[in-house]
Amino acid sequence: MGANVEWNAGLVALLSGLIAQAAKVGWEAVTRRRWRPLLFFANGGMPSSHAATVTTLALLVRRADGAASAQFSLALVFGVFVLFEATGLRQEMGKQARLLNDLREALHAGLPLPGGRLRELVGHTWGEVAGGMCVGVGCYFWLRGLSGV
Repeated sequence: MGANVEWNAGLVALLSGLIAQAAKVGWEAVTRRRWRPLLFFANGGMPSSHAATVTTLALLVRRADGAASAQFSLALVFGVFVLFEATGLRQEMGKQARLLNDLREALHAGLPLPGGRLRELVGHTWGEVAGGMCVGVGCYFWLRGLSGV
């Protein structure tokens, strides 16, 4: 494995996000004892694929261009923005969806209504973001080890 392999930071970051999406299925199976493979396609949940993707991207850009580079600054600011959006705005959207679903059920108890429930799992908790960041760091070091650098 001594070959020096050049990785495309964007593709590797996307791979990290896909690994985090797959980890959601495993996390659900271990913590809730439920097998839900369609969680791979869901937003929200543990770990955050948003956090994994931007963490891996920032680490790869830092490694390639240095901590003082404009590219790393861009990746860092972009990553922080994504993390705050994932935990702030999207988490609040989930709270609103739960409230609307509860109100809908209370107002129309026993009556069939057209349409379904609103999606509630649209954001991340800080724990889920931390989990995604751990996946991102892990993917970075794993792929770094594969490249032999």
